[in-house]
Amino acid sequence: MTAETFSAPLAGTAVSGKRSDAADQERQATTSGVKSGASRTGTARLGTRGAGTAVRATSWRAERGVHAPAGPAAVLMVRPHRFRVNPETAADNAFQRSVVDDESLAAGAYQESTRLAEKLTEAGVAVVLIEDELGLSPDSVFPNNWFTTHPDGRIVLCPMFAPNRRQERRDDVVTQLRARFQVSEVLDLSAAEQRGEFLEGTGSVVIDHERGLAYACRSNRLSPGLFRQYCRLLGLKPVQFDAVDRRGTPVFHTNIMLSVGPNVVLIGAEMIRERSQRDWLLGSLRDSGRTVVELTEEQVTRFAGNALELSGAEGPLLAMSATALAALRPDQVEAISGTTRILTADVSTIEASGGSVRCMLAGIHLPPRLDY
Repeated sequence: MTAETFSAPLAGTAVSGKRSDAADQERQATTSGVKSGASRTGTARLGTRGAGTAVRATSWRAERGVHAPAGPAAVLMVRPHRFRVNPETAADNAFQRSVVDDESLAAGAYQESTRLAEKLTEAGVAVVLIEDELGLSPDSVFPNNWFTTHPDGRIVLCPMFAPNRRQERRDDVVTQLRARFQVSEVLDLSAAEQRGEFLEGTGSVVIDHERGLAYACRSNRLSPGLFRQYCRLLGLKPVQFDAVDRRGTPVFHTNIMLSVGPNVVLIGAEMIRERSQRDWLLGSLRDSGRTVVELTEEQVTRFAGNALELSGAEGPLLAMSATALAALRPDQVEAISGTTRILTADVSTIEASGGSVRCMLAGIHLPPRLDY
């Protein structure tokens, strides 16, 4: 773990949102209009610690009488018309699996994304649903990788590892976000691709908006220098760590094994093999006052960590796949349900590409437009 990680603020310590002059200059250098892509059509047992357990920590928020903030009440999804498994990402994505690429695969992915959007809408989450009719990128169904949104009105365009995913960046998507939400500026970091540097949005970086922390595990999809730059621009404190599977393969995206919501944390802690890193990270997360659910590696491989906490009409929701829910033990489900309702959908076809529900949802943290 880097020295920067250990300098992350303690729970309850405010993180300054101010940037240095150098960071301001860096921000100005990367602020731009939206880069256009190709033409498109359409728009546990509580108190028990260890792998696979859940711990409800003493809350510093409760001690101070502070209510937990809400998760995003809106998401952006892309509905794929020509879904297929991406061969360019198979080398470092151990979660992908081989399937027969035919019309039934595309039809299944279309139906699964439609049903997830319907379930979220029924639960009171606003869904901005974008159509991808041309299918120029196999992974367009995972929009959280190419942009991130922030409560101060900024959108960041992110550099992508696989060349055939770079055309997922769409100016019409940003236009739709501008129409519905307050966008103060767009920061375009995509030129880093030409230098061989990458940061795949909230796949690579899991943000704790309440404490101003950005968690990231090392992989081919995240360049350390660019991660630090991203954090400086957004006033976040970087927390970088190592996570690998039992074969020693790095976890390709942080959000596969870590979900940090206002109420619930899911973490594949046993995949952080270095004990000092694991203990520090778990301690920091428990000190935040959230319910911390530790997942086994087997549960992570079934996408139990790939979840997103949202704000629905009747309170907080934890969106995850049916595969993920089936991987959880009853005590883990009970721990989550103490504060947050679980919303599930079957996305087993899409999961063949190595991502699940969290990857399908680009959380929108932008302030809404009052005139929309």
